[in-house]
Amino acid sequence: MSQGKTIITCAVTGGGAYTDKMKAVPVTPEQIADECFAAARAGAAVCHIHVRDIHTGAASMERAYYREVVERIRAGKTDLVINLTTGMGARYIPSPDAPLEPAPGSTLTTPEIRVQHVLDLKPEICSLDIGTMNFGAHAVLNTPTHVSRMATLVREAGVKPELEVFDIGHIDQARRMIANGLIDGPPFFQICLGVAGGAPATAETMLAMKSQLPADAHWGGFGISAASFPMVAQCVLLGGHVRVGLEDNLYLARGELAPGNAALVERAVDIVHLLGGEVASPAEARDILGLNTQTKEQAGVVFV
Repeated sequence: MSQGKTIITCAVTGGGAYTDKMKAVPVTPEQIADECFAAARAGAAVCHIHVRDIHTGAASMERAYYREVVERIRAGKTDLVINLTTGMGARYIPSPDAPLEPAPGSTLTTPEIRVQHVLDLKPEICSLDIGTMNFGAHAVLNTPTHVSRMATLVREAGVKPELEVFDIGHIDQARRMIANGLIDGPPFFQICLGVAGGAPATAETMLAMKSQLPADAHWGGFGISAASFPMVAQCVLLGGHVRVGLEDNLYLARGELAPGNAALVERAVDIVHLLGGEVASPAEARDILGLNTQTKEQAGVVFV
């Protein structure tokens, strides 16, 4: 196991369909920001953020919601590292009788639209999904051209991409992007396991994917649902960082819904400590990842 400290990322809400089991999942910008604060108090150094429609709970790309969440966090008494998603806008569902035409539910849009909130708000990190894949019942299209354009835009904005890889082939694609100068080093990978259509959440898969990463890479990982906490342990044992949160897993134990993101973070902290590790603070996470520290004044925050 690495002797370095473990960064805990909390993915507080995600973009999955809102159901009756998700009463603890935050929806409004205020709720999302409050869940980030709770996760930070519990030990998270980074919060990975999606936004949702405030009326329906459905996934949203509304830039005003992102702005409110980010401004609330920056105005709060925390130095939490903000990580905004760029995963939205990739879903494609072909119409049954005309597959070149999108069916209802498709969100596929341009790279520029997918990263505009990142360019506007300049978080320290944003996610960057590397590969095209089946994702549950639909497909997500992250073509090399689109992902390369997104990588270029966020690099020019001074934002570090978190390279989300769901299978070994995605790591190969990311390495090509690094070699072509699209991603500044050292890169930061997130190994995402257990999604239907991606690599399974097993110890063997985690080890295999970790073995394919560039030698200088920082990396973390997670498993979804019942694999969440086992994959926390696997990441710590292999020297990686970890991610938990209601985006990935709604349960503390079989049949026991988590009351919020903080409880999931607390469990991850316990696992790190039980395995002899230490949890990184936000400042330590910035040092580890080489982030460009940005003061609240530089970010243009209005204090309230």
